[in-house]
Amino acid sequence: MTIRVTALYKFTPFEDPAAVKARLDDACAAAGINGTLLIAREGINGTIAGSHDGIEAALSAIRALPGCAGLSFKDSHAETMPFGRMKVRLKKEIVTMGEPDVDPLQGTGHYVAPEDWNALIADPGTVVIDTRNDYEVGIGTFKGAVDPKTESFREFPQWFRAHRKELEKAPRVAMFCTGGIRCEKATAFLKAEGIEEVYHLDGGILKYLETVPRQESLWQGECFVFDERVSVGHGLEIGTHVLCKPCGRPVSAEERRSPLYVEGVSCPHCTQ
Repeated sequence: MTIRVTALYKFTPFEDPAAVKARLDDACAAAGINGTLLIAREGINGTIAGSHDGIEAALSAIRALPGCAGLSFKDSHAETMPFGRMKVRLKKEIVTMGEPDVDPLQGTGHYVAPEDWNALIADPGTVVIDTRNDYEVGIGTFKGAVDPKTESFREFPQWFRAHRKELEKAPRVAMFCTGGIRCEKATAFLKAEGIEEVYHLDGGILKYLETVPRQESLWQGECFVFDERVSVGHGLEIGTHVLCKPCGRPVSAEERRSPLYVEGVSCPHCTQ
């Protein structure tokens, strides 16, 4: 059986996150699915996997939550279950930036459809920023994108403030991430910091790889995903990377030929 893998998020105020968690614990158990859902006062974020009917049941339960009727999600597939169990967790933020005053519900950047993204980032007046972590950028990114070299999203505000002057000079800033959630927060943050011409890729890299034909794509490499598939490529086909269990980094086929790679023990990243 092919496993349906569904990535989702929604910024919406939850007055009682613990009650939301309890509802989803029950709903996901009844649906027989695995994955991770994060619940906070600002909304919900996560990826779930299971049968088509199981995912539909879980999505119905999520859409019934306050403000979630218009929940958007992105589907892909796997041959084997990419999660060991189901986890519904309470968090302070559904994507951790550490800027409590940033609220995507108060305004984000302009959404750009995948089919319009190439023209935007090819414009020399656009500064393109990859908002993901350094190890994610390392296996794939858009041609010409700036890599902030952050180890976590929490470091992004500091990086921006260090580069504020050069970014203020740019006619426009375009940002992207895996599924769109980090960019919602990042564009809201930039607007709060006074940068008005901010754009982001609607649906993230995953939607772009699903939508834009390979021959027209400006994407280079593979896209890291936070499950046991490790990476995906164009058409959301499962990629070539594996995960190093000790350090948690993606390891390419070339890196696995290194004498520093011992499956389950070490990889070239561990020894740097």
